Amino acid sequence: MSRDYRTLDVPVPGGALRVGVWEADAPDAPTALLIHGVTSSHRAWPWLAEQLPGVRLIAPDLRGRGRSNGVTGAGGLAAHADDMAAVLDAAGVQRTLVVGHSMGAFVAVALAHRHPERVSSLLLVDGGLPLDVPAGLDADTVVSHILGSTAERLNLRFADEAAYVDFWRDHPAFREAWSAELEDYFAYDLSPDADRQRPATSYRTMADDTVDMNSGPTLPAALAALAHTTVLLTVPRGLRDEVPGLYPPPHLRAVLDRMPQVRHHRIDGFNHYTIVLSRDGAAAVAGHVREALAPAG
Repeated sequence: MSRDYRTLDVPVPGGALRVGVWEADAPDAPTALLIHGVTSSHRAWPWLAEQLPGVRLIAPDLRGRGRSNGVTGAGGLAAHADDMAAVLDAAGVQRTLVVGHSMGAFVAVALAHRHPERVSSLLLVDGGLPLDVPAGLDADTVVSHILGSTAERLNLRFADEAAYVDFWRDHPAFREAWSAELEDYFAYDLSPDADRQRPATSYRTMADDTVDMNSGPTLPAALAALAHTTVLLTVPRGLRDEVPGLYPPPHLRAVLDRMPQVRHHRIDGFNHYTIVLSRDGAAAVAGHVREALAPAG
C-alpha cells in the first residue's frame, strides 16, 4: 500500500468495526465509502485505492468479517446500513458516494434508504439488485445456491497461512489473475482457532445476511424508494469464473425493466472477484468512480 493508509475502530452496537482509510493527496479531496462483499474485508480495496490517489477512501470490515468479526448481535442489511452511518460519523463525512461490491452493494442500497441524506450517489458492482434465486429455499440452501464453495470454506480449518493461500491459489476465479496483493488479501482473512487457522468471516452472520438480501423486507423497500443516482456494473462471469455470472442476461433485463432509473454498464473480461481484486478490474471501476464524482469536482 503506497498511499497514506491507516485504520480506526468505530463503535457500533455489539462492538467495534475495523475501518481502513486511504487519505487523498489534497485536503479538499472528495470521499467515497467502499463496502465489501459477503465473505470479504476492507482489504479488497487496495487495487482501487491505487487508481484513485485524489479520492479519500473509507472502507470498513463489516460486522462478522475481518477484524470486525467479534461484533455481536444480529446482522442483516438494516444493521449493516446503520453501521455504515456510524462509520461516516466517525470519519467526519456528511454525504458521500457509496461504492458497494457484491453484498456490499445491497448494503449500499439499504444505506441510501435508511440514511438518504448521507448518500450522494450509488455505484453498485455486481450486486445490489435482486438475484435470480428460487423462492421457498431454506437458509442453508440459499447460501449454497448463491455462494457454493465460497461459503463452505468458512467451516474449514487450515494448518497455517500458506495452506490457506494455496487453497485460493487453485481457485478458478484467480488462476489467470494471481498476484502478491492477493496473497496479502487472503492472509488478512484468517483468525486463530486452537492450533489451526480459520477464515475470519462468521458463517452464521454470512448466512443471515445472504438470506436477508434475497428474501428479507429491507431490500424491496429500499429499491421501491430508490431516488439516488445509481449506476450498476455487472460482469459476465461468476464466483468460479463460470458463465453466466450472478446476473444472467434475461434475468437482468427483467430487473432493469422494472428499474429504469438505474444506469447499467456491463464490463467484459472479468469475473465476480477480479472486477475489484485485480489491477485491470479496479481500473475499470475507478473510471466510474471518477465519473460519479465529476459533477461535484
